[in-house]
Amino acid sequence: MITVLSLILFAIFSSLGFIHFYWLLGGKWGLEKALPTKEAGQKAMEPPKIATVIVGIGLISFGLIYLIKTGLINFQIPNWIITYGSWIIPSILILRAIGDFNYVGLFKKIKNTEFAKADSKWFIPLCLIIGILGILIQLMNK
Repeated sequence: MITVLSLILFAIFSSLGFIHFYWLLGGKWGLEKALPTKEAGQKAMEPPKIATVIVGIGLISFGLIYLIKTGLINFQIPNWIITYGSWIIPSILILRAIGDFNYVGLFKKIKNTEFAKADSKWFIPLCLIIGILGILIQLMNK
C-alpha cells in the first residue's frame, strides 16, 4: 500500500513540477488561475522566473523523496532529509490548504476571483489529499 501511495504522490508532484517548467517556457494553459488575484483582477503577486524554477524543482524533489523512502529508487541522500522531509512535505501542503487568510486556502477572504474559485475547487482539495497521503505513508511506515 505504501508503494502505491508513493507512486501516486510521485505522479502528482512530478506533474505539478512539469507544469511549472511549461509555464517557465512560455506556456499559458492554467496560468490565469494559478496565481492569486485581488478583487479588481490584478495579480496579488508576480513571481520571478527563478521562483518558478525553484518551485518546479522542489515539487519534483518532493515526489522523489517518496520514491526513495519506499525503496522504489536507490539514491544516496542523508537519512535526515527523508526522515524530516516526509513530515515537512505533508505539513506544507496542509498549511497551504489552510491558507494565508486573505487570497489562498480554506479561510481566504477574497472568494470571487477566478483564482479563488479554482483554489476552492482544485487546489485546496489537492493539497489536503497530498497532505493526508503523506501522513498515511508516515504512519504505515512505522
